[in-house]
Amino acid sequence: MGNIVAIVGRPNVGKSTLFNRLTESRQAIVDEYSGVTRDRLYGHCTWNGITFPVVDTGGYVTRPGDVFEDEIRKQVLIAIEEADVILFVTDVESGITDLDEAVAELLRKTNKKVLLAVNKVDNTERLYDAQEFYRLGLDELFPVSAINGSGTGDLLDRVTALLDTPGDEPDEELPAFAVVGRPNAGKSTLINTLLGEERQIVTPVSGTTRDMVPIIYNKFGYHFRLIDTAGIRKKNKVTEDLEFYSVMRAIRAIEHSDVAFLMIDATRGMEAQDVNIFRLIQRNRKGIVLVVNKWDLIEKDHRTMEQFRERIIEKIMPFQDLPIIFISALEQQRVLKMLETGMKVYHNRKKRIPTSKLNEVMLQAIEEFPPPSVKGKYIRIKYVTQLPMKTPAFAFFCNLPQYIREPYKRYLENRLREHFDFHGVPVEIHFRKK
Repeated sequence: MGNIVAIVGRPNVGKSTLFNRLTESRQAIVDEYSGVTRDRLYGHCTWNGITFPVVDTGGYVTRPGDVFEDEIRKQVLIAIEEADVILFVTDVESGITDLDEAVAELLRKTNKKVLLAVNKVDNTERLYDAQEFYRLGLDELFPVSAINGSGTGDLLDRVTALLDTPGDEPDEELPAFAVVGRPNAGKSTLINTLLGEERQIVTPVSGTTRDMVPIIYNKFGYHFRLIDTAGIRKKNKVTEDLEFYSVMRAIRAIEHSDVAFLMIDATRGMEAQDVNIFRLIQRNRKGIVLVVNKWDLIEKDHRTMEQFRERIIEKIMPFQDLPIIFISALEQQRVLKMLETGMKVYHNRKKRIPTSKLNEVMLQAIEEFPPPSVKGKYIRIKYVTQLPMKTPAFAFFCNLPQYIREPYKRYLENRLREHFDFHGVPVEIHFRKK
């Protein structure tokens, strides 16, 4: 995984509908008003056994009206810089607009793989109308209807054919750590602190950074791959839209990591954008270590750290079983503690619990607090096993899986965490029919 597919195009051509179709979700809030798809614009699509991340750039057009052109231009530039395949969506009903032409012009200049999806083609007549879009000068054209799905199969066949199938990554056995976070949280300083003076040797040439060259780290008894997303960009084309940029960057790093260090700036606290990136890590089921940097700049008394921790937990509920480490990358405070914690979270994520032990502990917990009955029916959980996945996931077998509600699921998760230590790791729970 790690090939990013980005959906671009002007507002209201059906980008979110296509995104939902590809990710088989109702994730994006589809609405006539532009700009409503904000933080729901990232998901995974699986086709022909290949899974890849899809990003709907539309949700990042923030300003209304006349500034659209400028905003969309930025989205497209970021997509060109960061994605591997670009889906350019247009609308057969409205025909080719000036904005479509402006986007096409940017896309024609790139050497990235671009597929033109002409949306809302749901009858034969519109199939003819779609041919007009060849005028945009992009070779690969796919008439689709995002709403009913016609044509999307051919489009996905082509997308998956274009993606690099993941080769054997070097040192696949080494843990991979990513450092992610907003711009200016201090990621570069941290990387420099970890690497000492060797930074210059490992800085890839500007323009090759898209591949996220992992740095092999071997110091202080630690040996891992460090995926660096920090301060690499020399280009200033798109710096205005740092929010979208940092999300695209974070997605790519998170996809390639086992554990993500989410770095936040102590002087600003946990902001909405940090929470977005936190959810990305969680949704990707990666280990999480929350790193509060610039702690040396904070006026402190004996309660400061505790209060700060409480404020963070409040924002990321219900997932709260994770390490929060307070560091100063500049002063080199607690940086090794951070690495030690990252290793521990890495091992927690790989942990396998023997089935006998799991049943002994969890059936006892279920007996002490059984699931509440629904419509007079009693739910009986008979057996639990860990699923053979890369991350902790458990199946509870019972007579009426459909009646188990979220609070009870959380109860089980908390018992699992309490007994088996999944600190810093998202845990999945599934209920299956016995």
